[in-house]
Amino acid sequence: VAFHIQPYKGRTDQSMHDNIKYIIDKYGKHGAFYRFRTSTGRVLPLFYVYDSYLTPPESWTELLTTKGSQSIRGTPYDGVFVALVVEERHKHDILASGFDGMYTYFASNGFSFGSSHQNWKAIKAFCDANNLLFIPSVGPGYVDTAVRPWNNHNTRNRVNGRYYETSLQAALSARPEIVTITSFNQWHEGTQIERAVPKKTMEHLYLDYLPNQSDHYLQLTRQWAETFNKEKDKWLM
Repeated sequence: VAFHIQPYKGRTDQSMHDNIKYIIDKYGKHGAFYRFRTSTGRVLPLFYVYDSYLTPPESWTELLTTKGSQSIRGTPYDGVFVALVVEERHKHDILASGFDGMYTYFASNGFSFGSSHQNWKAIKAFCDANNLLFIPSVGPGYVDTAVRPWNNHNTRNRVNGRYYETSLQAALSARPEIVTITSFNQWHEGTQIERAVPKKTMEHLYLDYLPNQSDHYLQLTRQWAETFNKEKDKWLM
């Protein structure tokens, strides 16, 4: 389990320092607590920071650089901190903030600069040049009009799994160390990959995977994870 830290009222470098300390003190020794082996061989907790751009780089540097007043660097609470890249200018802010990498989060190709597959190779090149991790985020499709009726233009049809495979191929083409899958089991954004069977209520028709099996997206995930691991071995040779 890696923690995805949402924005909340009053999220600052000080409050984040307290959050990280709490998480590591409480869960750090648990067997399921995810740690990432960095290029220097250190094994550290990995934290995703959602909407990181809401906090200015000057504030993040207090937490994420060695000279910062709230610095966790070189302490028992050090980690790999990954920021959200939405707009192109965020790349430079993320670098200036002291983050270790960036991820794209959104499952809708074209929704933002960061979530557009066509930009991933260029973002990866920027990250490589600045010793940052690039973590593209893929999804099986997207439809949130049940809760955001105005957002139809960001709907992405699953095309029986082809959308998912296209996004996975785009991610692998960028040769990242990690790929994340943005999948929500709340179902209101249409990004679920777990088993699904046809279901209808008086108000709602749920998406299913017909004509494919109920575990279609889990099978695709397994196949692509195996491909990713094989490909990665070749990149690192």
